[in-house]
Amino acid sequence: MKIEKTLEECFNNLEDPRANYNKVHKFLDVIVIAVLAVISGTDTWDYMEDSGNAKKEWLSTFLELPGGIPSHDTFNRIFSMINPGQFHATVEKD
Repeated sequence: MKIEKTLEECFNNLEDPRANYNKVHKFLDVIVIAVLAVISGTDTWDYMEDSGNAKKEWLSTFLELPGGIPSHDTFNRIFSMINPGQFHATVEKD
């Protein structure tokens, strides 16, 4: 099996539901950290933040992280705003 896309490429078309001002974190950074955290067994927003902080040095090799690692509240807020149908369609597409 050959992996042909990065996580960033997979989620590049997912719409950022946040307002266009006061964005501390890149949307794709938040999504990629969350997906990687879930793959590693994380199941809460707090653990996503903890996992991101534990792997910050590694994550910074391929993510910009302009605001550092998002807080658990940021993960919760962003994921509660994402359209579930659009997220599902993004994950399902080839």
